[in-house]
Amino acid sequence: MKILYVTTIGTTMGFFKNFIKKLVDLNYIVEIATNEIISPVSDFYKNTNCKINHIDSSRSPFSKSNFIAYKQLEKLLNTNGYNIVHCHTPVAAMLTRLAARKARKKGTRVIYTAHGFHFFKGAPLLNWLIYFPIEWLCSFFTDTIITINSEDYSFARKYFHAKEIKYVRGVGIDTKKFSKKEINKNEILMELNIPTTAKILFSVGELNKNKNHKTVIKALSEIEDNNIYYLIAGEGSLKDELADYTKELKIEDRVKFLGYRNDIPDLLCTTDIFCFPSYREGLPVSVMEAMASGLPIIASNIRGNVDLIDSGKGGFLCSPDNTDTFKESIKILLEDKALREEFGKYNQKKIEVFSLDSVTKEMTAIYEIKE
Repeated sequence: MKILYVTTIGTTMGFFKNFIKKLVDLNYIVEIATNEIISPVSDFYKNTNCKINHIDSSRSPFSKSNFIAYKQLEKLLNTNGYNIVHCHTPVAAMLTRLAARKARKKGTRVIYTAHGFHFFKGAPLLNWLIYFPIEWLCSFFTDTIITINSEDYSFARKYFHAKEIKYVRGVGIDTKKFSKKEINKNEILMELNIPTTAKILFSVGELNKNKNHKTVIKALSEIEDNNIYYLIAGEGSLKDELADYTKELKIEDRVKFLGYRNDIPDLLCTTDIFCFPSYREGLPVSVMEAMASGLPIIASNIRGNVDLIDSGKGGFLCSPDNTDTFKESIKILLEDKALREEFGKYNQKKIEVFSLDSVTKEMTAIYEIKE
């Protein structure tokens, strides 16, 4: 069997390494088509003998380069005899499904995973005007649409026309990797110039408007406890703006911008509360990792988050712009260690169905793989 994965953003392929390794071990030929793919993700695929094809797709549906990408995909699909084409990210998925029409007539099966539709309850009207018609049209040229949260699944079943609509619990996480382990918490805190007695809030996510880090920063500034520190792992265009905001609030010493980190499991082990105030998500991997680490979660009450967090059992869900509810939730949990532990244990149990093993079984069934 020959399989092609298509995505605009090469880093997306980092989420599928385990499943693709399984395909390769079963002697399936796996190729990738993407605009860019960088180390260490690219190294993994080169080492597993997965051919990487370059396409000139853009994240913007209006970019002229997408016409070039369409022709590249059309040639790739019509000359290589793929059994399955699995596309990700909205623009790459649109181009792939349109370019695969001829290949589908010859038996190629087209699968699309929607990692969170750009149109959703509360989304800007422009998102609906642009992305809904694209997804509706392309659904006619899709064999299987995979959704990763309950809101998207219900919507897709009601409005889209693929042969089948599936609900898979995200990309799967290695729960063993994030289960509590012995680390030197004090050593990590000292490296970050944080007192070893500090209470730690932690977020993982790009420094952009959608991730909404400002809400937690503002909440922190309104809590009268100088021993609370907020760690943010991630890069992004708003780094300087967020840093200036912490100075404006006079808490720059207690908000640490860590940049990209490859030691997230260790950082989670130093954490008291994981915060995730995003405006839009599909099914956030970082929240699942925090749950597997046995942490209580304070998150925005949006699509994806509500699939993961049971408010009052594993954490608290708050309106993304409501600083007061984030502040009060933080105070409640920091003042009650037993409640933090109770929520953390609940999350560890709940996340089991989102594990890598569970999701791999679901994907194996969709691919109709015989082991």
